[in-house]
Amino acid sequence: MGRAENIRREIDTLIGFLIEAGLADDQNFAIRRDAPDGGVEITIPNAEYVSVALRERPYREIYDVLRQERVFNARLADGAMVQMMYVFRGDSIERHRLAYFPSPYLQQFEDQPEIYLQDEIFADVVSKAVVPFPVRFDCDMRGGVPSAFHHPKSHLSLGQYKNCRIPVSAPLTPFWFISFVLRSFYHTAYLRYAEKMPLCSESFDECIEGDERSTLHVQVPLLSR
Repeated sequence: MGRAENIRREIDTLIGFLIEAGLADDQNFAIRRDAPDGGVEITIPNAEYVSVALRERPYREIYDVLRQERVFNARLADGAMVQMMYVFRGDSIERHRLAYFPSPYLQQFEDQPEIYLQDEIFADVVSKAVVPFPVRFDCDMRGGVPSAFHHPKSHLSLGQYKNCRIPVSAPLTPFWFISFVLRSFYHTAYLRYAEKMPLCSESFDECIEGDERSTLHVQVPLLSR
């Protein structure tokens, strides 16, 4: 079994976990298909709409299009969406896009927060102080694309800032991405369900440049536990 297939199965296993735990209420399982250039894609239905998230338009409009076209692996119970897409060449990762799109509409229900606070998943996101913005982990190993500091091979982007690319030590597996989302944005739910997350053994080699390591960056564990 190749690495692309392992990652596809890991995505589907994690989606199943989110559904069974009651943390997600809609899903699209991963699709494997051959890329035109000879690679293997692990993607989602309607992936052609992903480009809308890169355009200069209000976040609410971006969110609405992605939700309407169901461009997600899982929609969490508060309306947030997660996307996990990979491209492999042989057993080597070439690219990935792992994105979290929180719902921009929770503030409409601030007059009745007790409805949401009854469920762990809402405890950390229902607040007048919360400003929803997209979070994305990107990786691109193709020749001519990466550039130390300016465009690290693996990086974290926050919001819609054009040049926000925080170096990341390695590509992320689906396990580490979902763990990051739950721990960072749904910590109350994470504390309850972390031990039930399925064990995953995949990891990727580090790709961070020496100069990037000398500045603020994100360190990815190489093993799933």
